This record gives sequence, C-alpha cells and structure tokens, in this order.
Amino acid sequence: MKILVINPGGSSTKIAIFSTNMKPRINTNEHKLSKTLKKEFEETIRHPFFDLKQFITVFDQLEYRKDLIVKAIGDREFDCIVTRGGPLKPLKSGTYRITNKIVTDIAQGRIQSIHPSLLGPLIGFFLAKERKIPAFFTDPESGDEFLPLARLSGLPEIPRKSLSHFLSINAVVRKAAKKLRKPINQCNFIIAHLGSGITVAAKEKGKQIDANNANEDGPFSPQRTGSLPLAGVIDMCFSGEHTKQEMLDMIQRKGGLLAYLRTDDIPQIEKRIKNGDRKAKLVYDAMIYQIAKEIGSMYVTLKGKATAIIITGGLAYQKNLVNNLKEWIKFMKKPILVFPGEEEMTALAEGVIRVLYKLEKEQKY
Repeated sequence: MKILVINPGGSSTKIAIFSTNMKPRINTNEHKLSKTLKKEFEETIRHPFFDLKQFITVFDQLEYRKDLIVKAIGDREFDCIVTRGGPLKPLKSGTYRITNKIVTDIAQGRIQSIHPSLLGPLIGFFLAKERKIPAFFTDPESGDEFLPLARLSGLPEIPRKSLSHFLSINAVVRKAAKKLRKPINQCNFIIAHLGSGITVAAKEKGKQIDANNANEDGPFSPQRTGSLPLAGVIDMCFSGEHTKQEMLDMIQRKGGLLAYLRTDDIPQIEKRIKNGDRKAKLVYDAMIYQIAKEIGSMYVTLKGKATAIIITGGLAYQKNLVNNLKEWIKFMKKPILVFPGEEEMTALAEGVIRVLYKLEKEQKY
C-alpha cells in the first residue's frame, strides 16, 4: 500500500509518499500498523510571493499547484491519495472519501472560510480521477464536536465556529494517550497548538468540546491578533482608512508579534530580549501570558478534570517560551507533555490507513 499525501499551505505545498507492507487482517493492531509506515518520498514545493501574486483568488491557484505536484511526483506509483481538508462545513472527526459533492460544495462556496488547504480535496479529486484510485481527506479544520453552549457568542447572528488545528491536535492526543498508557476515551486533555496561529482546545474523552478559532479569537500569535477590543475594531472598519481585505490581513497575517516588533522570527526576538530590548520582552511575555489564560479557560471547560496539558506545534521547539508558559500553568498541578513540531503528513497517512485497514469506519460527507 502506497499513499500520496498532499498538504497545501499559504506559501508552500507539502507532498509525501508513505508505504506499509503490512497485510490487512482481522484485528490489525493500530500501533503495529503505524510502525510499519515508511516515508519513501517527501518534498516541500515553495510558492514564491511573485508566483502567487498573479492569481486573484486562492482557487485560481488550482492548476498551478496541481501541475507542480505532478512534476514533483514524476513516475512514482501510489495506490490512494489523502489530503488536508480545509475549513469545510462542520464535520465529525475521521476520514472522508473525496466525492463530487465535496468538490461542488467548495466550488459553490458552501465552506466556512477561504484557505489554501481547500485546494487539497480539489487536487486530490482530479489526480485520483486521472489515475482511477480513491482519494480521501482526514480531520479537516472544520472538525466540529463543540458542546452546544460553546457555540453561543453573545450575538445570535455570529455563532462561534469550530475551526482549529484539528488534524494536528487529534494526532498529538493519540501520542499523549499512548504515552500515558490510557485509552483516549478515558482522557481529558488541554492542547495548546503553537504556530503562526494558536489553537488552545479542550478534549473530553476524545471529543473536542471547545477551542478558540486562531483566525478570530484566543491569544495573539506570531502573525495573528487573536481576540481584540471589539469597539476599537469597529472604529477602524468605519474609519475609511482600511478596506475589508486590509482589515482581514491585519488580523490574520500582519498582527501579533509581527505588528508589535516588525518580525515574527522567535530566535531573533529572543536575541533582542537577551540584548536588553524591553519592548520585545514585554510583547513576547504578553503572548505567553495570553496562551496561559486560554489554557486556563479550557481548564474551566473541563471543570478542572484534565488528565494532562499538551504543548505542541512549531513554537514548542522554543525552550524559553515553553519554560515560561509552564511557570504560568504549573499551579494546575497536571502533567505537562511537550510534543514539538507538527506531524500533519504522518497524521494524514495514518488517518487513511485506519480506514483502509478497517480500524475505523469511513465517515460519510
């Protein structure tokens, strides 16, 4: 079994081919199956700013990215495709077959927001059709297991959306449960996924019952503003000085550390702090403080019954950040597990083999 994995991001598309030589059989062990997964090929296709500038919308990039993937793959063989899902309609956790219905929903705008990850199902669908093989996506950003009371925002016209780093969070929860030698459905986790955007989520017995939306609320991050004083945002929107797109860019791409310090490079910021830059220290500490506050809110969501707190994502490699964050949350007296980085490619491959080897049921879109 060989699996092509496709993961489109803002300025790159990651691809990989995984293989497993384990034969399907009754009572296949998930752990043993995952251990047989081997990465045979991997490439990150970069998309320079000036290449992307020619496209008006994200979806205009479809043929451009698809052609680059085909070129990178060359004559390599694979039996199925799995892609990142994107902010589709609210969906349960799991792996879904990519069908005409999904392609139509994306094309007709029946989605929750625009993101390059939505190109994954489109590229997967057309490549699979050409090769006459199945294509899937796993644990999309729109994975939705919220408690009903978590959906209310304070204004009926604007419900809270479940949009998060759902794939990475589910993958790291599996690792944490395995490390603790407990079934997932007997664990409650608080997960802080720290990247260019930050998601802090509460997992109760395997279900993600609440999480902040990294594009709209929660802590500020290297590039995103997180929650903002609402009246001030309204004033900026009606000032006549900013277009809607400029406001969205400010909130989702040019906010956070980048807005305050003109850089989102953590090692550079830590170097500035070491050299006595008081503003850099204040801003950096404030981001950590906001992450800790969000963890605290999820602690309340779980009524204090957390099995462990998980810190993950690219920023989890920064030891000073992690150590400072631990100082804020150690009063909770819960194990703190750190899994640096993102394992989206492996998580996608594992998601599809769990379905193909009948370890879990294929979800219906």
